[in-house]
Amino acid sequence: MIRVAAVGDIHLGPGSAGRLRPAFDTLGDCADLLLLAGDLTRHGTPEEARVVAREVSGLPVPVVAVLGNHDYQSDQQDLVVRELAEEGVRVLEGEGVVLDLDGTRVGVAGTKGFCGGFAGRSASEFGEPEMKAFIRYTRSCADGLGRALRELRADGCALRIALTHFSPVTDTLAGEPLEIYPFLGSYLLAEAVDEAGADLAVHGHAHAGTEHGVTAGGVRVRNVAMPVIDRAFALYHLSPHEASALVTGSGVARSDGLRPG
Repeated sequence: MIRVAAVGDIHLGPGSAGRLRPAFDTLGDCADLLLLAGDLTRHGTPEEARVVAREVSGLPVPVVAVLGNHDYQSDQQDLVVRELAEEGVRVLEGEGVVLDLDGTRVGVAGTKGFCGGFAGRSASEFGEPEMKAFIRYTRSCADGLGRALRELRADGCALRIALTHFSPVTDTLAGEPLEIYPFLGSYLLAEAVDEAGADLAVHGHAHAGTEHGVTAGGVRVRNVAMPVIDRAFALYHLSPHEASALVTGSGVARSDGLRPG
């Protein structure tokens, strides 16, 4: 059984140092890895990223992250990544990482992703150059996610997780205004997950959304934006061999039994 802790949209800054550390210090007792689903900072500055990095520094579990739109706000995303990497956080963008967790090879593929909408109500690569560039960027993110998942499969990973900031499905957007759905995610991310295969997809971004969803291909999707899960992290259990039973969560983390997709 692999225990996956995940949270997004923590939006830390200098005034919030130490806010999550007490909960994160419990991870060694309840989780095997921590996933950060973007919007780690408020405005994407290196100073804010340093706060995030210190919050997860020296944890007893590996930390894997993607950036979110807030982390790009100051056009210093490379410095944000550097601050996180210096404390051992693996930040993914169109790539994957293989972790050996208690003898199980677990692969995490990540991309920030982007918006564009969902099947039947999505933008397309047509018309003005700006619109074409908009959707090409979304497609590029999805292509990178799919490629990374396929590479993890070829590398023999028993479990594969897709980590994004933007949502791949509308299920987990329920609660958000319908008018902004196209700015919260893209069906291209779900297509990449379904075509390449994954056991779990994790995202953030939709603060007023819903935790549980599923892709058309049956992959479980979880919105772990902190305002949605309402705790320091959610906890999901994955088994590479058999369906895992629902386990009661603590006051810090909610457990959620999942079957590999």
